[in-house]
Amino acid sequence: MPPEMRPETPAEMPADLLAHALAAKGFMPEDEGLLLHRYARERLPHGPALEVGTYCGKSGIYLGAAAREVGTPDAGAPAVVFTVDHHRGSEENQAGWEHHDASLVDPEFGLMDTVPTFRRTIARAGLEDHVVAVIGRSTTVSAHWRTPLSLLFIDGGHAEVHAQNDYTGWAPWVMPGGLLVIHDVFPDPADGGQPPYHVFLRALAGGSFTEVEALGSMRVLRRTQGAPGDAVG
Repeated sequence: MPPEMRPETPAEMPADLLAHALAAKGFMPEDEGLLLHRYARERLPHGPALEVGTYCGKSGIYLGAAAREVGTPDAGAPAVVFTVDHHRGSEENQAGWEHHDASLVDPEFGLMDTVPTFRRTIARAGLEDHVVAVIGRSTTVSAHWRTPLSLLFIDGGHAEVHAQNDYTGWAPWVMPGGLLVIHDVFPDPADGGQPPYHVFLRALAGGSFTEVEALGSMRVLRRTQGAPGDAVG
């Protein structure tokens, strides 16, 4: 393994926010969350970050903690992480599937609704000024997005069509030198679903991104070619 693909990530996150992240509902392992936090700290001084796949806000705390630490850039606005989700749950969150949580079902409509839990999670962590929820489908929001991103974290729906659409819609907005972080990348099908891995391979094959670190199921790539809005392959 190349030296830049470090197997360990130091726990530099403030203890209070790390405690909130560990207590929050979600699926992000601590070491991968700390990696996300570390890279967000690196990139947020250069512009906003965006997460695809909010769920209940666990990964949002890791990202938001970095935004709080970075503070207010020269432009005068707080460092911000946008987090995009329709909040009705991915396929694996639905009734009868492995990751279904009945406590997140809206009793009136019988549908998943993770917005209330997300809001409490972020409010308890004191990160409402730094983590901004965008409620809507990834394809709908990305079609209207025009802001360069310092960091893009793809952790949305893991069906092939959703994973590929997330990359198609959002990766072009990563600025030169910015980072693309992909979660749940499993090269071996025995370890997990393949769509995020296919997106990872697509990013490498397109020529706009190069891999800089791997940890668990997380892959970090840096944009080395193109400008915001350009196609990325």
